[in-house]
Amino acid sequence: MQHLKESSSKANKKKSKVSIAKAFKTIIWPRRNLVFIGLILIVLRSLSGLILPWQSKVLLDEVVPNKNYDQLYVLIAVVITAISIQAITSFTLTKILSVQAQFLISELRAQVQKKVLSLPISFFDNTKSGALVSRIMSDVEGVRNLIGTGLVQLVGGTFTAIISLIILINLNPWMTLFVFVPLSIFAFIALKAFKYIRPIFRTRGRINAEVKGRLTETLAGVRVIKAFNSEEQENKIFEKGVDSIFQNVKKSLTATALMTSSSTFLIGVATTGIMGIGGYYMMKGEMTTGDFLFFTLVLGFMIAPIVQMSNIGSQLTEALAGLDRTEELMNMTAEEDDENRIVELNSFQGNLIFNDVSFAYEEGKPVLHNINFNAPSGSVIALVGSSGSGKSTIAGLSATFLNPQSGTITIDGEDLSKVKLNSFRKHLGVVLQDEFLFEGTIRENIMFPRPDATEVQLQNAVKAAYVNEFTDRFDDGLETLIGERGVKLSGGQRQRIAIARAILADPKIIILDEATSNLDTESEGLIQKSLSQLTNNRTTIVIAHRLSTIKRADQILVIESGKIVERGNHEELLAKEGRYYDLYTFQAKI
Repeated sequence: MQHLKESSSKANKKKSKVSIAKAFKTIIWPRRNLVFIGLILIVLRSLSGLILPWQSKVLLDEVVPNKNYDQLYVLIAVVITAISIQAITSFTLTKILSVQAQFLISELRAQVQKKVLSLPISFFDNTKSGALVSRIMSDVEGVRNLIGTGLVQLVGGTFTAIISLIILINLNPWMTLFVFVPLSIFAFIALKAFKYIRPIFRTRGRINAEVKGRLTETLAGVRVIKAFNSEEQENKIFEKGVDSIFQNVKKSLTATALMTSSSTFLIGVATTGIMGIGGYYMMKGEMTTGDFLFFTLVLGFMIAPIVQMSNIGSQLTEALAGLDRTEELMNMTAEEDDENRIVELNSFQGNLIFNDVSFAYEEGKPVLHNINFNAPSGSVIALVGSSGSGKSTIAGLSATFLNPQSGTITIDGEDLSKVKLNSFRKHLGVVLQDEFLFEGTIRENIMFPRPDATEVQLQNAVKAAYVNEFTDRFDDGLETLIGERGVKLSGGQRQRIAIARAILADPKIIILDEATSNLDTESEGLIQKSLSQLTNNRTTIVIAHRLSTIKRADQILVIESGKIVERGNHEELLAKEGRYYDLYTFQAKI
């Protein structure tokens, strides 16, 4: 088991690098029908674009010298038709490929978000939420250049350049050879530059994610920042982050500028040479004015897409760098991908047993040591002890947020490490100390675990958690908007909404992590009544600092330094006059 975890961890850390071939296979090939239509349109657009320079030659060499008005009208009609075809094909290309690219982006975002939510809790503990938002929303955007504008310019430009090259060779092979040499030098410089730029784009994605992650934290914790007068400190951190982005962009701009200036110089050399060679051939009578104009215009058709390669190459490089980072996420092992999880819990009682369980967040630094206890169905197990003793870790293991490194946890006799998570968690309810509420109404938050609950079920949960005690005073009642994370409510009100949510979910196992710690005395009294109903006939794990709240627990486990040092009910532990007695009498004095 441990070996599998280590192998998975190494695989997750391995940097992915998406090749053009892989991008073609996974992104372009599945959409080959649309791409094929797009390629046909590109060919039509490219060919129609060559009509104008060809007809310019005809105009100068045939129509004007012969004063052929009929041919002039035909020529104008041909040019207008070609321009119309260009306009129609350009519009259709945008309609087909660009829209498809945006659809692909939305699909990829949904896939990445789905993958992220499938990852274990440990991943989120080590990753900023803002950084994940950046990876889900921003990293996939560059894919539009693979299926949209970038592909159009690359394929269309390549096709146009090849056709133009053939025409130029037929017109004058020596002039074409003179142009081809500086263009080859430019192509070599561009390839080297793209190889240099790709890791820069990868790093930019990482830096962007870090800066956005910190910014998200800053905005979420604005009250703490203002309370401690720390605006200047946060400003400096953000300024340092955006400067890192600037330095990264500066590197890529330097490489891009090198390509642009190289193209300007080399094309200038080629143009100068064409003027000289073309002038020489015209003075010797071996080339007409129309031929020279035709050569020059077709040359523009060949050079333009090659010069655009610097822009297209940057777009494609950025797209592949974003896909690299996306691939890293998609290659991570999801919780449900554990091949050992094959057991489906069909009938659920809720008998939870810890058998010699040990756990460490870091190698060599154990947090729990050989934990043993039995939580029969319908019983209440309370965990008490000083901060950092391991209580929340036991709760995390019970909720399958963590996996034991040794020992076993069983549910109804089945090893929890082999149980399919979905079949267990649908019977699980959790109420945390700092319960998370979503922006929206009170009704939406309570109905979160069961959106299809009836009004009667909702009202029963509301009354059981005494939520109506304060919503009846609100103008909008259950439709009251609570703001981000429930900022418009008091701690006690938020906690009662969380308990109502858990009651409505109707789980078989409840984990209460400091569920009454944020409450005033009056709210605590109401919550104790609602908790009695919540825990009735349900296996309950309670973490509590206020020992007065767990007097009725079937079993109290006193945790110190990751070990169970005492166990028993309230009266038995007081009679021992041990660690629990000390904690209880100390709080009673307070």
